[in-house]
Amino acid sequence: MTSGLVLLLLSGASAAARGQTGPPPGSGLAPRTQMYLSGDAGSASDNYWRRIAIGLGISLFAHEGAHVLTSLALGFHPHVGLDHGRPTIFSGIDSQKYPHKQFLFSAAGLTTQDLINEAILDIPHSRGGAIERGILAGGIGATLFYVTLGRNGSVSDIAFMARTSSLSKTQLSLIFGGVSAIQALRISRDSSYAHFFVRPTENGLGIGFGY
Repeated sequence: MTSGLVLLLLSGASAAARGQTGPPPGSGLAPRTQMYLSGDAGSASDNYWRRIAIGLGISLFAHEGAHVLTSLALGFHPHVGLDHGRPTIFSGIDSQKYPHKQFLFSAAGLTTQDLINEAILDIPHSRGGAIERGILAGGIGATLFYVTLGRNGSVSDIAFMARTSSLSKTQLSLIFGGVSAIQALRISRDSSYAHFFVRPTENGLGIGFGY
């Protein structure tokens, strides 16, 4: 009985080890998805989420940088101030006197993110990297915010564009939201971006963060 129990435990341990290391080569079986709750996934993807964050940061920097460069190109002096305690880039443009220029300033951020995403999706290259995914998510996420929660903010890009043009907030939301929706659809249909927020590991896929 004891020897049988030992054999059973050994066979169970062997099976568990095989389950952790993935199917044997040439078996034709798909890698298993693994759920990591601790830092025992010592693979080359340890910095995956950091690279995602870098991509998000690049997208945000492009958004804010486009505002600054547009204001400077139009001959004004943008500056950073606080709006209800939140750091905000102000155009330095008198929107009453120069509504068209204010519109260009307000549209620059989302437009730049859309153009970057379009370039990523259109220009042939090796797709699916973590930084690239972060950039795409940053652009789509920014648009989603501005057409929903941020739509009516006091310094909202959508609100300012509506004030300085003949377009309504609904029309602007449909324009920018429609572009991002198409991009999201293209991403969902591209196998290079499968499991968009799932971390690849040496033995399969890891969902979640490692600590």
